[in-house]
Amino acid sequence: MTVAEIIEILDAEFPNAKSDLNYRNPFELLIAVTLSAQTTDVAVNKVTPALFERYPTPYSLSQADVKDVESYLKTIGLYRNKAKYIVACAAMLVDDFEGEVPRTRTQLMKLPGVGRKTANVVLAEGFKLPAIAVDTHVERVAKRLKLAKPNDTVEDVERKLMRKIPREDWARAHHLLLLFGRYHSTARNERDAFELLEELKEKHQR
Repeated sequence: MTVAEIIEILDAEFPNAKSDLNYRNPFELLIAVTLSAQTTDVAVNKVTPALFERYPTPYSLSQADVKDVESYLKTIGLYRNKAKYIVACAAMLVDDFEGEVPRTRTQLMKLPGVGRKTANVVLAEGFKLPAIAVDTHVERVAKRLKLAKPNDTVEDVERKLMRKIPREDWARAHHLLLLFGRYHSTARNERDAFELLEELKEKHQR
């Protein structure tokens, strides 16, 4: 099965594939993705409206008391660390980037709490720039679909996906592979990923 066929099948299953995080601008996306580590997008979406109402800009968040920020995040995992990170992140945006979210991976990864995956999500989602974010779902699915080797690192997986998927499809492929991993080829479901794709293909041909 070719990469094009995989994407075509997943496109039919997830025609509106996009981020489940709610955000209105790149700053809100950056904070939401940082908060989403080891917690669900649903949980993040419950806390961000009040957080962004209280702290709508990098400047306002940079001035925040970390304890106050914690009070908005108590229902999500690792909330104390995340509160510290997002206040420090906002401060760096103000001090080093004139209050704007940077548009390069290198600059994004200088921000506290921002790793490669978060940077790639912000580039692809927030700025519509070509990038593939590899989270646990994307990594698992890429390996099960033989798009990467079992022992490949996350960066290896990212490089291989970028080689095999057309550049203009990178962001969409991230969402499609993620959703396939979240709802079909889950960590607990060890059925052959190609069989699962064949079932989806048949479902949409009926």
